[in-house]
Amino acid sequence: MFSRPSDLSIQRLQQRRALAERLAGDAALNGIPQSRQLKALYGRAIELMQSEEVARALRIEEEPQAVRERYGLYPGKMPEGVREVAGHQLRGQNVLLARRLVEAGVPFVNVYDFRQQGQNWDSHADNFAEHKNRLLPPADKAYAALIEDLDERGLLDSTLVVALGEFGRTPKINKNAGRDHWPDCYSITLAGGGIRGGTVFGASDKLGAYPVIDPVTPADLAATIYWRFGLDPRAEIRDRLGRPHRLADGRPIKTLFS
Repeated sequence: MFSRPSDLSIQRLQQRRALAERLAGDAALNGIPQSRQLKALYGRAIELMQSEEVARALRIEEEPQAVRERYGLYPGKMPEGVREVAGHQLRGQNVLLARRLVEAGVPFVNVYDFRQQGQNWDSHADNFAEHKNRLLPPADKAYAALIEDLDERGLLDSTLVVALGEFGRTPKINKNAGRDHWPDCYSITLAGGGIRGGTVFGASDKLGAYPVIDPVTPADLAATIYWRFGLDPRAEIRDRLGRPHRLADGRPIKTLFS
């Protein structure tokens, strides 16, 4: 399923290239140093998307079957208690594809969970059985395989793996034995990129409702990622009207790193 880009993907790439070429001909934009720098970055991105290395990375079927199963591929009967759904199969294979893209030199890879409602982590009903039987096992399997593979290939120190959702879940269980949306407290995991393994930062109250020790904001996480890879999170970029926008308003969590 990952062997080659779709016709739609190729069409979108061609459209983006055409747009970049039109912008390149804009005399006003070309007079702005930031525009020239951005144009250079777009060029590098297009070269990367068209590279043979990336095309080869997408051919996930070239991986040995044992490796694909180690990340989570179930060619026969699904594990007990798990529904036969596409999301369960895709989780591990998407993470394996991410490892292949990192090896191909892609600098930023985003792996998102299966989008279809009822097959993702939005557990408004039957939360505990869903996590125990269907959601956590493939996630644990794929995450562990990714960290092990990056380490064996010498890529872990140069790759920061960030696993998170966009919000937490209510500490109160609803009438459907589920947990609803809760933005005030949730956890993430970081690995690689110089992280001190086994470190726990911050803590919540006993209900998991609010942080009580070393609270961290999304802006702090963004600042940490920028800082770790050599970008000053306080740096400002300016839009066409000259208005400044800081990369991140938070502070890097430097104590997490060796």
